Amino acid sequence: MRPLPMLDECHREHGDLITLRVPFDGAIIVVASPELIREVLTADGDVLRAGAGNATVVGPLLGKHSLLTLDGAEHLRQRRLLLPAFHGERMHAFATVMREITEASLEAWPVGAPFSLHPMMQSITLDVILRTVFGVANTDDKTPLRAALVELLELAATPLMLTAGLLKLDVLRIPWLKVTKLKHAIDDELYRVIAERRRAGAGGSDVLSMMIAARDEHGRAMSDVELRDELVTLLVAGHETTATSLAWTFDQLLANPHTLVRLRDELAGGRDEYLDAVIRETLRLRPIVPLVGRVVAKPFQLGGYTFREGARLAPSIYLAGRHAATYRSPEQFEPERWIGVKPDPYTWLPFGGGIRRCIGMAFAQFEMRVVLQTVVPRVRLRLADGPARVVRRGITLAPSGGTRVVLEERAAPARSHPPRAA
Repeated sequence: MRPLPMLDECHREHGDLITLRVPFDGAIIVVASPELIREVLTADGDVLRAGAGNATVVGPLLGKHSLLTLDGAEHLRQRRLLLPAFHGERMHAFATVMREITEASLEAWPVGAPFSLHPMMQSITLDVILRTVFGVANTDDKTPLRAALVELLELAATPLMLTAGLLKLDVLRIPWLKVTKLKHAIDDELYRVIAERRRAGAGGSDVLSMMIAARDEHGRAMSDVELRDELVTLLVAGHETTATSLAWTFDQLLANPHTLVRLRDELAGGRDEYLDAVIRETLRLRPIVPLVGRVVAKPFQLGGYTFREGARLAPSIYLAGRHAATYRSPEQFEPERWIGVKPDPYTWLPFGGGIRRCIGMAFAQFEMRVVLQTVVPRVRLRLADGPARVVRRGITLAPSGGTRVVLEERAAPARSHPPRAA
């Protein structure tokens, strides 16, 4: 219930390798130091398996062909097929859509009354995914696909559903059965979209069209089932996580007014470096998940210990981002620390690391840029209840109350310079 204070306390008391014994779920070895994290993330995929580490928690939702649940040659094949669609330069094609969706949402925010930003960010990122990845033109709230996705993601984000998925407790069968029903409804819609896109042929600019056109070194395309699993993965990994990161970004900006003033001034001057720094610092200080997982497939030596087959290692995104030897005043929100500094991949790893680093990293950061570039110059916001606390939202760490704010003023939209890709 208090994962981050627990990790801090364990790190102080037990050092850089921490054994957590989880009820009903065995032991997890949390890895805290950048040096040891590097050894885990650069290990051979035949020795440490990330797909197996993810499958227990997200496998039932994403499917066995998801990039997150695959290992070895199958993972490498799928990653190679998907990479071209997420190249940084391709993000420019999505900027206009992202801005239009953000501006439409912004016009609906209430003035003068407290409201939660997180649901607004969720709506924006879901519509972005549906239009740029799925290629769905109509993202109205009443469309069957969107409605079912919203309900499923909200259920899947609750601690109750996480417990049901992990432990298969009979007392939780009713909500789990509801999730299964929603999954079937979504699958029917996704397979219909895939069939329509196949009939339309080549030439589409959305990610799904590029996925359908992709071929591996043997000339093989992805099957409908593989496409379905990757679409759901992109939805879950690219919608909820980005929305939560945006909610945290606004929380941190509003809690640090001098930072917000500087960001607004930098954006007015058409400069992006400080915007990038704000995003990096938010992702460091408020990672969406605290750990990544690896399952030992062959004996692996780490920190003077030998871990046998079946052991589970968990590099800590959270503890790496708080490493005192790397970050001065690690608990402070200081975007200035990133000016002219390139992140170290073993102390800044909000998207994971090694060959398993999130394929949508460029997409997510670009989307955050567009949303912030669109919203920050136009609004005057204040926190309704003070800075948010970290609370559990399924497997993610979200702001309490969804970052409750009051919109004091909303200016008319103005032309802005095109965002640049990562």
